[in-house]
Amino acid sequence: MGENLPDRAKPQERVTYHYFLGLRTLTVLRDAVALVEKDKGVSIDLDHIDFDDKKVLASIGTGRTDGIFQLESGGMKSFMKELKPENLEDIIAGIALYRPGPMDFIPKYIRGKNQSGATTYSCPQLEPILSATYGCIVYQEQVMQIVRDLGGYSLGRSDLVRRAMSKKKQSVMVKERANFIYGNEKEGVPGCVANGIPEETASQIYDDMMDFAKYAFNKSHAACYAVVAYQTAYLKYYYPVEFMAALMTSVIDNPRKVAEYIVVCRNMGITILPPDINQGERNFSVDQNAIRYALTAIKSVGRPVIDAVVEERAARGPYTNLKDFITRMADKDINKKTIENFIKAGAFDSLPGTRKQFMSAYVQIMESIIHDKKNNMAGQISLFDIVDEDQKEEYDVRLPDVGEYSKEMMLSFEKEVLGIYVSGHPLEEWEELWRKGITNTTADFLLDEEGGEPAVKDNATAVIGGMIADKRIKYTKNDKIMAFLQVEDLLGSVEVVVFPRDYEKNSARLTEDNKIFVRGRVSLEEDKDGKLICERITSFDEIPRKLWIKFREKEDYEKSAEELLGMLADSDGNDSVVIYIENQKMMKRLPPNRNVCADEELSGKLSERFGAENIKIVWDVKKD
Repeated sequence: MGENLPDRAKPQERVTYHYFLGLRTLTVLRDAVALVEKDKGVSIDLDHIDFDDKKVLASIGTGRTDGIFQLESGGMKSFMKELKPENLEDIIAGIALYRPGPMDFIPKYIRGKNQSGATTYSCPQLEPILSATYGCIVYQEQVMQIVRDLGGYSLGRSDLVRRAMSKKKQSVMVKERANFIYGNEKEGVPGCVANGIPEETASQIYDDMMDFAKYAFNKSHAACYAVVAYQTAYLKYYYPVEFMAALMTSVIDNPRKVAEYIVVCRNMGITILPPDINQGERNFSVDQNAIRYALTAIKSVGRPVIDAVVEERAARGPYTNLKDFITRMADKDINKKTIENFIKAGAFDSLPGTRKQFMSAYVQIMESIIHDKKNNMAGQISLFDIVDEDQKEEYDVRLPDVGEYSKEMMLSFEKEVLGIYVSGHPLEEWEELWRKGITNTTADFLLDEEGGEPAVKDNATAVIGGMIADKRIKYTKNDKIMAFLQVEDLLGSVEVVVFPRDYEKNSARLTEDNKIFVRGRVSLEEDKDGKLICERITSFDEIPRKLWIKFREKEDYEKSAEELLGMLADSDGNDSVVIYIENQKMMKRLPPNRNVCADEELSGKLSERFGAENIKIVWDVKKD
């Protein structure tokens, strides 16, 4: 199958293969195409897109390949940045190369691609077989061609070698060595030596094939994957909002993966909107060039309820207030838990009132509606039924004047019912410090969907940062205390094991919601997410800061020095102050007795007086 795939096949010749792949990604492609047609009125035939679009290829070469099939692992991102694919053939080769065995050829492949004349061949007969892959053995089909052209194998016998490779039958491969090098007259194999290839050269070529055989990959398989990878990259480049919405729908039952893609969206400049009973759909949807959170992602709210909400809205228009919603959904098995989770998720934010008001009134509204229904069934008339329309508001259930929840409480509710934070994250204000202080994110400890292994390596040293979301205490046989922490960052969470010695040193830091950096040793087990064995813990608030204050000219500073020093004197802390004179490129560090607490309060006062663009707080982070 793969042998008949042309090296420079036309797009329509390539795409016939991917339909055999039973992949979640194919559903993403289908849903993204449907969203594009619904949102932009553009019909896309993925079988006939331009498979040589330089903008799409360049986007892959940036390494920002989150969500791109086969190319979103950490290693693949780095590889694509090095490879900088210029055509589909490069992606096909890249997918086949990034595996144990062929991976050893990556430096040679990139060198051959980037340096004209850098490719060499052990013998002239290899050039027509390996020129397309810069002298590297990348595909099973190339091995079949080598044993045919160099060893004189028949097509059928070369396929026996291919099958032995794919099933890792080393015994067969060892037996074939003599046949390949010296031939086998009885079986009609002339061998390399008879074809003028030196014995030593033939032996080296066979060794290369044996190394490759451990994890052989056929070109037709790699081509299928490459086409799907390119199609996802094409949609992500030209229709990023629709693609990311479809991508998040595909992992809707995996909050950690959704959280990871939300961060990707924000880095792409895509706004994530909370679920909304007047705008939301069952899945993640597009709402004015932003992504609206899926209603079905709300916990304890079944799909039949969501379908009923959407169908009722389509039939009779948007819901006007909380009572209108509850009234219209009263016959649809809506219970108190459902309403409460809608409120906590922010799904009623577009209605009049606050989340705290809704939470205070929804039980009374539901009971009022149930009471009215019972009266109607009994044929009784309520006072509400006989008053004029303009007077009904006086008898309606009013939302109490209780204000709104704090930002922290609203985020906590979102995490409770959605599994992630949507309207913000407790670490957002610390993101700059967090990124500076870590070597790895929690996502690096998760099993990769493609490779089946985390990005981190066993026993490697790593530094993570985040807030303590959960702490479990355990007593050892010697009655000493150790802890198991869940440390959560902007992408997810990872388990940190703190043994007694480190627990004793850090117990004051190990309170829930405290923000910490953890340096430790990676611990991996087969088919499990990685853990971090703690070696050192540092709280965010222990990280020293520098307060930079910029003046254009030295004279500007001298005029304001007395006022500035007076403002600084009102703040007491351990953070140093640096004065920077822009035009003269001069820097002056104030003495330790002028140290301050470089917090938002001080930053705000200085920004108001000297301009926000002239005030900057920099953390002095050390990862070692």
